[in-house]
Amino acid sequence: MILVTGGAGFIGSNMLADLEAAGAGPLVLCDWLGTGEKWRNVSKRRIAEFVRPEDLPRWLEGRQGVEAVIHLGAISATTERDADLLIERNIRTTVRLWDWCTAARVPLLYASSAASYGARETDLADDEAPAALAALAPLNAYGWSKAATDRILLDRARAGEAPALWAGLRFFNVYGPNEYHKENMMSVVTRFFSPLSRGETVELFKSDRPGIADGQQSRDFVYVKDCTAAMLAMLERPVPSGLYNLGTGVARSFADLVAALGRALGREPEIRYIPLPVALEGRYQYRTEAQMAKLRRAGIDMPFRDIEAGVADYVETHLSTMDPYR
Repeated sequence: MILVTGGAGFIGSNMLADLEAAGAGPLVLCDWLGTGEKWRNVSKRRIAEFVRPEDLPRWLEGRQGVEAVIHLGAISATTERDADLLIERNIRTTVRLWDWCTAARVPLLYASSAASYGARETDLADDEAPAALAALAPLNAYGWSKAATDRILLDRARAGEAPALWAGLRFFNVYGPNEYHKENMMSVVTRFFSPLSRGETVELFKSDRPGIADGQQSRDFVYVKDCTAAMLAMLERPVPSGLYNLGTGVARSFADLVAALGRALGREPEIRYIPLPVALEGRYQYRTEAQMAKLRRAGIDMPFRDIEAGVADYVETHLSTMDPYR
């Protein structure tokens, strides 16, 4: 069986779709679904067992037959300010799963984050050296919680206390199906689809940096289906354990992303540029681009779609259908 924590979330539900398509399983989902529409993310999946996060330690106790743990359950909101909650949900929960996988000799993939890099705009390398980790300066408590987790786990690995196979995945700007429940944390593609399909104007931040035009702030936008395909490949052809960036390796501007969405919709998008909020002044990244050489050296050489191909698939296969859930 394969355990997926955060399995009803954005990346987790897409991972379950890929696992099911590959014939893996039985699949065990650990998550809170609550009273909203999050259940729709997994309504098409064949789930063998559901486990509430608070029941997971008891469920794991003495458990046999777990082939892999994919740990994607965490607070993912970059706006979360409760550091104690982040410590419990993002750090301690991951460490406890690491220790269980170490004892049980079970492979573990877990979600780290590109937010660990903080304001850095160059040299975004998935470097595990203690000096490189110490030099990270996350911009928010969420990014700090992910960086702190990586350091704790790498210390354990250096001490010989690690799962048989493990990978910490630094996701960059992921977009794709099953993110409606994320509300204000949804990707630009998902947030802008409805207004652009109605011919409405969308808003992007003005640039306050000399030499960078409005809308030319850039990110490494990566399609969720490519992320989960890479994760599945890591399990199928075991890679060297370590931290790995998951992005396309190419930075693209927000204006390019909106243009790609307009083309997928057959519309010329109208953009209004608004001032950067005061709260983001001095804390806003103008560029992110994943260095992907390490993943390629590990043998995961599948292509990652550019934003034109990724957005086109997302719009055609999901957003424009009567059932946008994967």
